[in-house]
Amino acid sequence: MVGELEFEKPVVELKKKIAELKEFTSDSNVDLSDEISKLESRLQKLENDIYSHLKPWDRVQIARHPERPTTLDYIEHIFTNFFECHGDRFYGDDAAIVAGIAKYHELPVTVIGHQRGKDTKENIKRNFGMPHPEGYRKALRLMKQAEKFRRPIICFIDTKGAYPGKAAEERGQSEAIAKNLFEMASLTVPVICIVIGEGGSGGALALGVGNHIHMLENSTYSVISPEGAAALLWKDAGLAKKAAESMKITAPDLKELGIVDEIIPEIRGGAHKDVAEQAASIDTVLLKSLKELRKLTNDELVQQRYQKYKKIGQYKIAEKDFIGVR
Repeated sequence: MVGELEFEKPVVELKKKIAELKEFTSDSNVDLSDEISKLESRLQKLENDIYSHLKPWDRVQIARHPERPTTLDYIEHIFTNFFECHGDRFYGDDAAIVAGIAKYHELPVTVIGHQRGKDTKENIKRNFGMPHPEGYRKALRLMKQAEKFRRPIICFIDTKGAYPGKAAEERGQSEAIAKNLFEMASLTVPVICIVIGEGGSGGALALGVGNHIHMLENSTYSVISPEGAAALLWKDAGLAKKAAESMKITAPDLKELGIVDEIIPEIRGGAHKDVAEQAASIDTVLLKSLKELRKLTNDELVQQRYQKYKKIGQYKIAEKDFIGVR
């Protein structure tokens, strides 16, 4: 089965068995409705057990699912009159980042997001969703345009990270990311960021400085991939599962740490099961978020963003930790 995940195998096998029995029943005079009903009840219980107790590595697998909806999928379902803009006016266009103007509930907005492919040909075109510097400069150009014309900015984050190749470094990859962080911090229009897949390192953060940051339930947001962390910590990328469990990269963990404002629930099994339904869930959170931010003045938007990031990383030491300390 295309895109079958390891932890889903029992569910897939049971669904296959039910389908076989239904086909056999329709092709013969044998009534197996009782057996099918029992198996369907068993399937429902199995799905509840599996999807209600997902481990961090399970969520990493879902976030990387080849059929997981992309930025363009959500643009199609959530926005109207999308007009894509191209080029950074310095070097060229980067297909790994999609950016343009659209209408959201009749309100003009600027939409920017990482874009990966769903097959080999498209992944090559999109550079597997890993942007070059011109991609980030294109995004910043559209952000400054949005600020000029008072349009809210909506960013979809879904990348393993910025492209680490020689050409990208020669064209100023680090500077382009740093410039985005600097400029986004002071934008005077609402900026809403939604992590829809993988949010990897500075490549994700370059579109992630917003007033509100939301995450799909099975997305990840991290400074490095679990494989990379495992290779650095234990010299073995094969320990990625162990790294994922200790890195706090899932939506529930990041919500608890105050990095994410709201977790957007996913349908059972992941967003790829029903794009339209998942888009509707995003729309609900996005609309609420936008209504709240549009009430703020220019200065209040900048200050709210500043305070949000200032609080990240704060912690308290319990009084008991000082017992016995001199």
